[in-house]
Amino acid sequence: MKNNESSVSSKYTEDWMPIKQILNGMIQLDNGEFVTGVKVTPRNIFILDQGTQDNVIYNLRNFYNTIDYEFWLIVADRPVDINIYLSQLQVLYNNATTGTMRKLIMQDINKANMFMSAEYNVVDTEYFIIFKEKKMEIIQKRLHNLIANLSTCGLISTQVSNNDLRMLIDNFLNGGKPSTLGTVMPE
Repeated sequence: MKNNESSVSSKYTEDWMPIKQILNGMIQLDNGEFVTGVKVTPRNIFILDQGTQDNVIYNLRNFYNTIDYEFWLIVADRPVDINIYLSQLQVLYNNATTGTMRKLIMQDINKANMFMSAEYNVVDTEYFIIFKEKKMEIIQKRLHNLIANLSTCGLISTQVSNNDLRMLIDNFLNGGKPSTLGTVMPE
């Protein structure tokens, strides 16, 4: 067990966070609980016809009402590196056979470069349903139920990965900016 006095006075995040390890898509806490959940693939239902929209919303409402344990809905932005996309556009531009195609591709290249400028952040928005539990059999049952019930709503979901959980921790600790060397605090 950690010494409370030293963990409170420590300047390192790792010393006061109750995380023992991140493994198999779960955060194991010092108290024996596990934090896990599902990542939901985004879907723009508002491009669907009104009846389908209403059906998805109705199914989601029913789904949320069946959850009988504490959970968190988290929306997180994950930075995206679009350099590969830019490289692919450049290859397309070089291979374009008509002036019109070159002009259209150049517009996309310019737009991508604009997004990479300092005033824009290129991110993927990701959606999570997270919960905590001590018993592994309950965790597995909840994960299965979440994935199956979201599927009936027309949404694809998977269990969170270790990288997803690390990104969520980074988002909370670093204001959405990823860290590669750990959290740094001024002295």
